Amino acid sequence: MGFKLGSERGNYAINGEIKTKMNFGKNSGGDGSVPGTPVISRKLGKGIMGEANNDGTIFLTDKLDPNSQQAKEVIMHEMVHMTDMKIGKLAYDDNYIKWNGEIYDRKDGHILYNDQWVPEGSKDFPWEKMPWE
Repeated sequence: MGFKLGSERGNYAINGEIKTKMNFGKNSGGDGSVPGTPVISRKLGKGIMGEANNDGTIFLTDKLDPNSQQAKEVIMHEMVHMTDMKIGKLAYDDNYIKWNGEIYDRKDGHILYNDQWVPEGSKDFPWEKMPWE
């Protein structure tokens, strides 16, 4: 017995321009959202470009054009956090960050890491190191 997922999702051309049926972001006419993960443009705190939220959304600073290269990089970074949360590698609330089962206290925009209060978003945190960096 076979299983057929559905129609082919390959590329096609319209007026010489290559298209794909798997478009999202600006190519879909949308707002930069990723399938299954809404990206919402809004005012964020000073220096904050994006946030991955427990409710499955990503906030993108309203200071960025959602179609810009920088916005795409921020969304890609936040999608790593979203994936880590979905697989149980990362969790957080107002009082802590949990990374690979270890809990770090969180207060007033800082996280207690290696006995020091470090500002959130610091590249010193292992959860902020991206696979491509």
